[in-house]
Amino acid sequence: MTPPVVTSNAVEAISDRIVRVQCDLVNLKDFWNVRSSRSRIAKLNEYIENELQALDTASFSEYDQEEKVDYILLKRYLLDQRSQLHITAEKENKVLAFLDGFFPVRLARLIEARQRNDDMDAKETAASLVTILSLILRSKARIEQREETAEPTIAWHATKTLLELKGHLREWHAFYADYDPLFTYWVSEAYQKLDQALQDLSDTIKRILIGVEPDDENIIIGEPIGRAGILDALETEMIPYTPEELIEIGKKEYKWCEREMEKSATELGFQHWREALDYVKQQYVDPGQQPRLVRDLAKEATDYVKKHDMVTVPAVCENTIRTYMMGPKAQKMNPFFLGGESIIVSYPTSAMSYDQKLMSMRGNNIHFSRATVMHELIPGHMLHMHFMDRHRPYRSMFMTPFCIEGWAFYWELVLWQASSWKKTPENRIGMLFWKMHRCARIVFSLKYHLGKMSAEECVRLLVDWVGHEQATAEGEVRRSIMGDYGPLYQAGYMLGGLQIYALRKKVVEKGLLSEKEFHDTFLRANQMPIELFRALLLGERAVKLEKDYKSQWKFYSRLE
Repeated sequence: MTPPVVTSNAVEAISDRIVRVQCDLVNLKDFWNVRSSRSRIAKLNEYIENELQALDTASFSEYDQEEKVDYILLKRYLLDQRSQLHITAEKENKVLAFLDGFFPVRLARLIEARQRNDDMDAKETAASLVTILSLILRSKARIEQREETAEPTIAWHATKTLLELKGHLREWHAFYADYDPLFTYWVSEAYQKLDQALQDLSDTIKRILIGVEPDDENIIIGEPIGRAGILDALETEMIPYTPEELIEIGKKEYKWCEREMEKSATELGFQHWREALDYVKQQYVDPGQQPRLVRDLAKEATDYVKKHDMVTVPAVCENTIRTYMMGPKAQKMNPFFLGGESIIVSYPTSAMSYDQKLMSMRGNNIHFSRATVMHELIPGHMLHMHFMDRHRPYRSMFMTPFCIEGWAFYWELVLWQASSWKKTPENRIGMLFWKMHRCARIVFSLKYHLGKMSAEECVRLLVDWVGHEQATAEGEVRRSIMGDYGPLYQAGYMLGGLQIYALRKKVVEKGLLSEKEFHDTFLRANQMPIELFRALLLGERAVKLEKDYKSQWKFYSRLE
């Protein structure tokens, strides 16, 4: 058979274009991988601008609804990538202005020359390292003498830049050392001094400008993005509400939770829900038994959704759950267990103090864990990720907390409403704790980025509003503002869940789709802002999509 002839003017399917762009950006970011490099910003920006121009010539009107959704997803993604590049460039410029002599730029040039495999003169390279070393030492001296200062957020970012350069430089040195005798002869001594100087400068910045010891794991430093930044992020996520309106939604849902907490507390014979919450937190398993509890709770949730035919649960997904234990250091950032393609159990280790052990056990008690397991595994994250790998996997690059976290939280709403899902007063308090937690996340994360709450006030809100242990509250705030999460990530849990539940009411409760059909349709759509899933679900007649489609769906109503 003669193979088909592929011409240069062949029309590229929008799904193929997404795959190509994803692969191109991975290649570009892997090659131009020095964050403080101006070349990296320029190369990525050039690529994105070219793709946006090419995308604008596509025949949007000829696309079906799925293809229109893909077009909008790709365009919004590229626009967001461009915006993030500009934000990164501004941040790096502030860091470079702070670090005396712009030595990170010189180091970036060395690292990128190695990436291109340029010819290298060992003697000249050694001389360059000696010059860079002098600039680093001068910068360190100016900080020690209080002649150079910076805001804590810029100082903290500078330490991350220095340690990133240190890692790149280690790979750079390993590429040449011993393989090139002249390099080893000329460069090795200067490299060792430079490697240590980068570490020393980072440590000095932490001690003097941030006021912490270099190995302090309790630090909480973030970078509020301001109201304009939040509005840009909301537009990207297709959430047509102001931050103030979303904060009010969080407060309104919290008040509902308080009323429900009081009902359950009364059933248990307590006068106040905080007393009942403390009672529930004392119901934890002995050390060593938490993996067994998680296993049994996972089976309970999986068996339930299968028995009631609520969603498709493939056997491979159900039978390949892997379990790991979380180390003490990781628990500083993630005080509760994590899930997805595996479950990572958070529970005390022998290295923790007595108080830390008790706080971890109370924070991962039986009833909190019951709500968390079905959020993290089946029918939550694990099931979602199983489908993401197998249905329209190219859309996984558009992952959004309103979809991935919204889906998992949505099941907390569904099972709360389901009379067939067993709920003792203790169980209900466990579920309500997490819902109050999501409410508080909306409030503290948005207020933090609006500049209306400090990190310490965020911790206090979680303790006062939700009843968190001090350590788990600190871990949650640290994870929220220092982890690799966007500014809306914490708000995405509840708001995304409310979006999906609003669609459920429209199509399932009105009999347009069965519950299982609705859930399977969502899972097979992969990742996207929920408003675009709404467009797929309701079809072209109900939701007319345009190239520059703007968010307009007001989804919120109090769930009763």
